[in-house]
Amino acid sequence: MREFELKYGCNPNQKPARIYMADGEELPVEILNGRPGYINFLDAFNAWQLVKEIRESTGQPAATSFKHVSPTSAAIGKKLPPDLKRSCFVEDIEGLDDSPLACAYARARGTDRMSSFGDFIALSDECDEVTARVVAREVSDGIIAPAYSPEALRILKGKRKGAYNIVRIDPAYTPAPVERKQVFGVTFEQGRNDFKIDRALLGNIVTKNKTLPEDKATDLIISLITLKYTQSNSVCFAADGQAIGVGAGQQSRIHCTRLAAQKADLWHLRRHEKALALQFAEGVGRPEKNNIIDLYLSETPEEVTGEGVWRQYFAVRPEPFSKEEQAEYLAGISGVSLGSDAFFPFADNIERAAKSGVSYVAEPGGSVRDDLVIEAADRHNMAMCFTGMRLFHH
Repeated sequence: MREFELKYGCNPNQKPARIYMADGEELPVEILNGRPGYINFLDAFNAWQLVKEIRESTGQPAATSFKHVSPTSAAIGKKLPPDLKRSCFVEDIEGLDDSPLACAYARARGTDRMSSFGDFIALSDECDEVTARVVAREVSDGIIAPAYSPEALRILKGKRKGAYNIVRIDPAYTPAPVERKQVFGVTFEQGRNDFKIDRALLGNIVTKNKTLPEDKATDLIISLITLKYTQSNSVCFAADGQAIGVGAGQQSRIHCTRLAAQKADLWHLRRHEKALALQFAEGVGRPEKNNIIDLYLSETPEEVTGEGVWRQYFAVRPEPFSKEEQAEYLAGISGVSLGSDAFFPFADNIERAAKSGVSYVAEPGGSVRDDLVIEAADRHNMAMCFTGMRLFHH
């Protein structure tokens, strides 16, 4: 297949639309089911590059959940502890522990469940039956993977009344070294960003604390590869083999950090016993539960817990979870890793990161205020690497 006609472009008024190879060669993908759209393919191709690179760098199966050309999360296939299974709504998935790929997607989807609603999924390895069963229960637009087992394909083809988008990509495909795109009729050309992110990139530790455990180095690698395919400016928090908070597309770096930190905090709070103990009213669906939990943990929990409304959402009225209790719980978090796609121009980013348990940082360095940033990291006993490489993505 040398080209594929799309229903429309980014918006319904943008016609005609297609994907094709400018050199006339075959497309590196096969559409096994459905009819993916323009944005679907933007998500799919960025997401595939992300998981392929994490797989190559860590040696572990990887998955990501993409929305509007940025990842909500990415993860490797580490088993989920019981509380995280409950937080991700996968405690009842039979065989989950036996499928690293399913664990990776359960983590990626469960990180920022509101943003992941209607996601496009990328898997680094063949989609197995267990992973397909995790995908089958979520609201999702489509999936891209190098292969699918027969049973996984059967399960996925049953989604969205048979219209679920399933794409197989040739894992051996390598794009041309120069890439082009048009904006306002003008052609832009640049070398493809094939910069390799691995353990060696983290060798320049500029803080007094020089200790970087291997599992934390893996978290930093995951955060940096995630940023490589996130709309800039961007910051990514990571822990336990997954991105736990992505701040994408902000004009100010401190806003990136605040947004990513807020999402990371919510990831932690969802695992608190009070959030896990919520008893929902009969008939409340999975997407609605995500919204309800988000409001329960927000500045205005009374929207779902207040007198006269709580019965719409809960079988039992939840215990209050005050901001003071939440702050106390979050104050006990440590060991979180943080990556930034460009240097921190001010120390305020480090100060905000410290409030969300960050102990390890990777950023390019190169700011005129690097000394102030390093000083702030030292105050919080962080280990910070200067990578020397910016990772802007647009």
